[in-house]
Amino acid sequence: MEELALKLSADGIHKKVLSPGRGEIPDYVDGTKVMFHYRSSLCDGTVLDDSRTMGGKSKPMELILGKKFKLPVWERVVSTMRTGEIAEFTCDVKHTALYPLVSQSLRNISVGKDPLEGQRHCCGIAQVHSHHSQGHKDLEQLQANPQPLIFTMELLEVSPPGSFPLETWAMTDEEKLAAVPQIHEEGNALFKKGDTEGAAEKYYNAIACLKNLQMKEQPGDEPWIKLDLMITPLLLNYCQCKLIQGQYYEVLDHCSSLLNKYEGEIHTELLTAGEKVLVLDPSLGPAVAREIRAMEERLREKDKEEKGRYKKLFTSSGSSAAATTS
Repeated sequence: MEELALKLSADGIHKKVLSPGRGEIPDYVDGTKVMFHYRSSLCDGTVLDDSRTMGGKSKPMELILGKKFKLPVWERVVSTMRTGEIAEFTCDVKHTALYPLVSQSLRNISVGKDPLEGQRHCCGIAQVHSHHSQGHKDLEQLQANPQPLIFTMELLEVSPPGSFPLETWAMTDEEKLAAVPQIHEEGNALFKKGDTEGAAEKYYNAIACLKNLQMKEQPGDEPWIKLDLMITPLLLNYCQCKLIQGQYYEVLDHCSSLLNKYEGEIHTELLTAGEKVLVLDPSLGPAVAREIRAMEERLREKDKEEKGRYKKLFTSSGSSAAATTS
C-alpha cells in the first residue's frame, strides 16, 4: 500500500482512506466495470457535484475501464480501491483540466438532457478552450481558473469482463448503430404498456448512441445527415413521453430545437403539442404562444428567403437568354 501511495503521490495524486473497505484490491483489467458514488470539491471544501444528490436523485457512476473516459484520473484512482472502500483523492490540476467538460455532461444526463449539449464538434482539447457551461457559473469559474480538485469516492461494486451486459455507452460504434433499432422497439413496447418513464429512458439511450456517433462526423456530410434523420423520430417519441409526464418546458425546448431543421414538417406537431399543453396547464399559455409565434416568424423568413433565391435565379436566367439572342 505504501508503494502504491508513493506512485500516486509522484504523479500528483494524494490518497486518504476514510473507510478501508473489504477483501483484497480486485484485478482491474480492461473491460472491468466499476460502480461508485463520487463527490467533487474544490480544495476549499466547495462541492461541485455529488452523485447522491445530482439532478435531485441518487445515481452512482458506472465506468468500464479501458474505454477512454474523458477524465482518466477517475480510472486511475478507483483502480487503487477495495470494494466498499471510501477514499479521498486530491488531484493536481494536470488531472482535472477536463473536469468542467465532464461535469457538464454528467449534469445534463442527470436532468434528462443531451450529454453533449453545449459541446462543439471538435477535439477534446479544443472543447476545453471553447467550453460553454450552459449557465453553470461554478464551471465557468473553474474553466477560467483551473485548479486541483478533491474526489471523494465510495466503491460500490466491481464486475469482471463478461459478467454483465454491455450498456450502450460501453459499446463500439458498430454495436451502437446496430443496437439503436432494437432499443427503439423496446421503447415502443414500454410506451404501449403505459410505462412512459421506461420508454423515455429507452428513447434517450438510443438518441445518446446516435449523438455520440454524430460527433465523429462532419456536420452536413451524408453520414451526419443519416444519423440526424434517425434521431428525429426518437426525439419526437421522447417528447411524447415527456408531454404525458407533464414536462412541458422540456417538450417546448426540444420542439424548438427541431424547428431550424424541419420547420414545415413539425409545424403541425408543435401546434398539436401546444394545444395539449394548454389543456393540461393553461398557465403555460404565454410560453406556448411565444414558441408558436417564433416558429411562424421563422417560417415567414424562410419563405421570404426562398422567394428571393428563385427571383434571383429567374432574373439571372433571363439576362443570360437575352445575351444569347442578341
